[in-house]
Amino acid sequence: FKDNFDENFFCDQSNQKIWEAVYGIPDEEIWNTRLKQKAKLLDYIKSKCSKDWLRSQIDPALSVSIFERFNPDALLIGFGRRFATYKRAHLLFTDIDRLARIVNNPKYPVQFIFAGKAHPNDGAGQGLIKQIVEISRRPEFLGKIIFLENYDMDLARHLISGVDIWMNTPTRLAEASGTSGEKALMNGVLNFSVLDGWWYEGYRKDAGWALTDKRTYQNEQYQNQLDAEAIYYLLEHDILPLYYEYGGKNYSEDWVKYIKNSIAQIAPHFTMKRQLDDYYDRFYNKLSEHFHILAADNFAKAKMMADWKANVRSRWDAIEIKSIEAGNGLNATVEAGKEYEVTVVVDEKGLDDAIGIESVIIRREDGQDHIYEVIPLLPVSKN
Repeated sequence: FKDNFDENFFCDQSNQKIWEAVYGIPDEEIWNTRLKQKAKLLDYIKSKCSKDWLRSQIDPALSVSIFERFNPDALLIGFGRRFATYKRAHLLFTDIDRLARIVNNPKYPVQFIFAGKAHPNDGAGQGLIKQIVEISRRPEFLGKIIFLENYDMDLARHLISGVDIWMNTPTRLAEASGTSGEKALMNGVLNFSVLDGWWYEGYRKDAGWALTDKRTYQNEQYQNQLDAEAIYYLLEHDILPLYYEYGGKNYSEDWVKYIKNSIAQIAPHFTMKRQLDDYYDRFYNKLSEHFHILAADNFAKAKMMADWKANVRSRWDAIEIKSIEAGNGLNATVEAGKEYEVTVVVDEKGLDDAIGIESVIIRREDGQDHIYEVIPLLPVSKN
């Protein structure tokens, strides 16, 4: 970014025009940069795992087998976060046989790195970690699925800059934000996530992958199976072929295009600078202007508003609806495209347009009432 973006980039990170300069960076440069980041991650993993496994007294033959089968050129997918059950870290393992076929496909090699911690009192989360570790040590998954212990900020920093894809599979409407995916995005890592949290706003076509935000089954087991099926299908038919489509070159042009789209179209909307811009524009500046208006002339407007509110409160219960007249055949059924006239006479008890009147149109569906439209009724005369 420093070499290719405008010199004002670090002071103006919410400016999408600056990020669009990524399209001018040579594809091969981006691909090689990603390979360097991946190589740094793999060196870090080997060093970390050697220390962790020695401390855990893991069978040395097992650790040797894992590294022997690890392919540094394979597509690398990362999953690193708190192991709460709603994050569904187990989703990838719904169909073990199909997953085994995917990770052992010699044409499209892929590897998964899992990392994270469960709360000390979260037995279910700890059980998920135990399950993943056990699966990762089965012969068909050695070196293809790795669980990294002692998840911390240092490991997270290496993961979100070194993997090719950042995966997130939460239960719908349970994800608060997903900031790890935002950080991965800045590093040219593509996101593959349920449309929830930040990805609901962030996802763009040809800049990552998404599982629908719609829930098909109320039965959680059936929904998990359907989501797992979608993950397998996208891996087999979209993601892996895209990554390995070299077309006679030493890199995938289409994969780099996804990276460029992701950085240019999504990244500028998820910087801290963009967030602060919004706070200033939508809140701080407006509140500051509002304060100065209220404070002028010894808080004259603030005092006027306080008096007005007190007046409304004192008269509110006395307001009367004198009559309601509906013309033009208005009844329980309203036809779309037809005009209706409604006259409501209200005695405001001297409040002088302090209240508003709205017509609420209800649509009945499946035995329940749903608000279809709310239409303000404008005053046409005063008495």
